[in-house]
Amino acid sequence: MKTQSDIMNSELGREISPNGDGLAIRAQNLTKIYKLYDRSVDRLKESLHPLRRIYHHDFYALKDVSFDIGKGETFGIIGRNGSGKSTLLKIIAGVLTPSGGNLEVRGKVSALLELGIGFNPDLTGRENIYFSGTIMGFSREEMDAKVDDILSFADIGDFINQPVKTFSSGMFVRLAFALATNVDPDILIIDEALSVGDIFFQTKCYKKFDQFQQMGKTILFVTHALDNVIRYCQRGIVLENGVMLIDSDAKSAVDVYKKLMVNCYENGDDNEKNGDKNVIENWTTGQVCQKCLVNPHATIYGDGRVEIVDYGVFDKNGVPGHLFFNNEPCSVWMKVVFKEDIENPIFAFTIKDLKGMDISGTNSLYEDAVSIRYLQGETVVIQFDQRLNMASGQYLLSLGCTGFQGDQFLVYQRLYDILCFEVISYKKFVGLYDMKSSIKIKKIGEIPICNE
Repeated sequence: MKTQSDIMNSELGREISPNGDGLAIRAQNLTKIYKLYDRSVDRLKESLHPLRRIYHHDFYALKDVSFDIGKGETFGIIGRNGSGKSTLLKIIAGVLTPSGGNLEVRGKVSALLELGIGFNPDLTGRENIYFSGTIMGFSREEMDAKVDDILSFADIGDFINQPVKTFSSGMFVRLAFALATNVDPDILIIDEALSVGDIFFQTKCYKKFDQFQQMGKTILFVTHALDNVIRYCQRGIVLENGVMLIDSDAKSAVDVYKKLMVNCYENGDDNEKNGDKNVIENWTTGQVCQKCLVNPHATIYGDGRVEIVDYGVFDKNGVPGHLFFNNEPCSVWMKVVFKEDIENPIFAFTIKDLKGMDISGTNSLYEDAVSIRYLQGETVVIQFDQRLNMASGQYLLSLGCTGFQGDQFLVYQRLYDILCFEVISYKKFVGLYDMKSSIKIKKIGEIPICNE
């Protein structure tokens, strides 16, 4: 009889036989418990109490986490801060011992964990290369053969002969990543630390990722950059309070994480169940803006004739939030209360990048939407439906209600840069938006020579 893990392996196209062939890592009911004490003296009292009185309470950093990772997979681990991601990686890397469950790791592991782990701060960068190599089981001669590649990749110059405690965070990450990737591991573990490096070094690292994937290496990747999870990971899990919520393809895992971020996830729910746009129109679960990322420093102004009392951005499933996929439907939504009678108001939104450049926007006048006379006390819900085809990145949303009184243009209320949202893209392209280009490449045959 097939287990749930077997079914998942089959659905994702992984070839893992019952005896574990093709398996890199197998975790079964991994649990990590920490004893927490309200006061430091309680630890001593517990250890000395003649009747073994308990003064601590258990904290589950991980609880019954199970999954299989096949050889050659790039595996994403995502979750909110404190969800257990780093704890899980440390257990796989051998830095921590689990409190319960079983872990099987096949192959040589190299880990780039959170900043500061693995290096002796009093040793120089060069000495730490050999020191770390010894811990990983390499001889001095073996590290001699690798050190030039490590130094070339790290590219930190003469600082390699200075104590690591004098390194900047960027130099530290350069050396740590260079060491982790140039000792030919079977399994590479990366924990968020790459976010410290500059853009050029990150590009260099992702090229290394590509090389590792082509070589059939296994990569475990923890990051809050969800576009990288989509782009580089075949699979992913989501952790919350030490519990694994889902083990699925990367796209589905990110979908669950998006819901989790706005407290809209229910265990076992179907992402497509909320696809009806009526969910947006009839939103009643608190204020939508509380589910989004509101800018506390937004500029709000107008003559007070209307008030935009609620607003937000919804994904294709009718879930409000601040994380959205490129080329998927989304809806900009606002609720407006009229304080006076107003004829033909104009409802608008604008999207800008973080530098203030206008990216896109529209309004009810441009879209020829029907606008009528609204009376004092009436409430209107406005919904703009469109597809996001913008590049990966963060953007600011402005909302407004304006209109004309004769020839005079009036701003009834404008919420300037009121929301921040992020777009995650499956693919790479140059510039601000995806033109949906298609490419045809045709090889022209030899032109016959005409002899006259």
